[in-house]
Amino acid sequence: MIIKTVIIVNDFNYTQGGASKVAIDTAKILKQNNINVIFFSADTRDDEKIEGVEYITTDQKEALKEKNRIKGALNGIYNLKARNKFKRLLKELDKETTLIHIHGWTKALSCSVFDIAFKMKFKVVLTLHDYFTACPNGGFFNYKKNEICKLTPLSWKCIKCNCDSRNYGFKLYRVIRQFVQNKIVKLPKNLKYAIGISDLNINVLKPTFNNNIKLKKIYNPIEYSEKEAKAELSKNDYYIYVGRLSKEKGIEIFCDAISSSNQKGIVVGDGDERKRLEQKYKNIKFVGWKDKKEVKEYLKNAKALILPSLWYEGAPLTPLEAISVGVPCLISDYCSAREYIIDKKNGCVFLNTDDLIDKIKKIEDKTLEFKIDYNFLKKFNQKEYYENLIQFYKS
Repeated sequence: MIIKTVIIVNDFNYTQGGASKVAIDTAKILKQNNINVIFFSADTRDDEKIEGVEYITTDQKEALKEKNRIKGALNGIYNLKARNKFKRLLKELDKETTLIHIHGWTKALSCSVFDIAFKMKFKVVLTLHDYFTACPNGGFFNYKKNEICKLTPLSWKCIKCNCDSRNYGFKLYRVIRQFVQNKIVKLPKNLKYAIGISDLNINVLKPTFNNNIKLKKIYNPIEYSEKEAKAELSKNDYYIYVGRLSKEKGIEIFCDAISSSNQKGIVVGDGDERKRLEQKYKNIKFVGWKDKKEVKEYLKNAKALILPSLWYEGAPLTPLEAISVGVPCLISDYCSAREYIIDKKNGCVFLNTDDLIDKIKKIEDKTLEFKIDYNFLKKFNQKEYYENLIQFYKS
């Protein structure tokens, strides 16, 4: 396929999470390589717009943050405005030289963008940042039991299960949304090209697609410099967690392990669990969300980054950013970031809270030390990402 135009599709055209960051980075990298890029989103800001990229927006907020809740819910299930605007855009483009690359759609655009793209027979690539193609709550995670969910998505057992982080009413809304996406739009059946961001991510989702899908692993890119100043671990005095403060992210495991080990801990991020955890763990400093530069400074002054995820987390970028500045990572066995770990080089994997406490003790006793090999990061650089991406596009 000769690629002249790539349409990047994402709910937001600004950094709102990992998927949005990768969507923006993809647009930037493609434009730098002289490919015409159109960025199609619902919610838009000017501060992260890329020079030379055309932006088209439906000018809508996140569906469930609409003042009119009924309208918001309907948009979340099937956004007619997004469908119609996307259709008008596609009518102006040549389907033989245009490729649609979707990153995020569940918060505002809805499955309507897939629907019109499939009907107009455009080639669609989806990066699997999460599990919303299969699971109603996007994580194969039971928030009430705080554990991985093994139920078949949209089975009666799944529908009856009160697994959502909010309430059962919200779970039913998500079931309806999933039914429209998978049974009417038929996303898993009609999607022919997808990018997995880790082996774990691919292994979980591959059985839920049609057998003919072309699925390729391409790691998300990061920006790093070999010349950048690295952490001096011997001078650092705290362990760090960076991310959303929610149950599936395992934040309480971090807090328990740090408190039990009598160590200093810093939590960068925010979420539903913050207020409760701040009251319970007085020895841990909660600093809220920080910008990219501030996060890097916090990382450089840490003994190690701890990622205690309880769910099949796809491919978090923070561990790579930590490793790039010389900080080792302690990674939960549930999380795909375990694929980044070269044992005793850039970190280690732990199985549970007790094992994490043991790893921290060994670091403090100097019986567990790390010698980071920065060559490992080359497969995550933007040049490698572009080459893998364009090869997949052309196929």
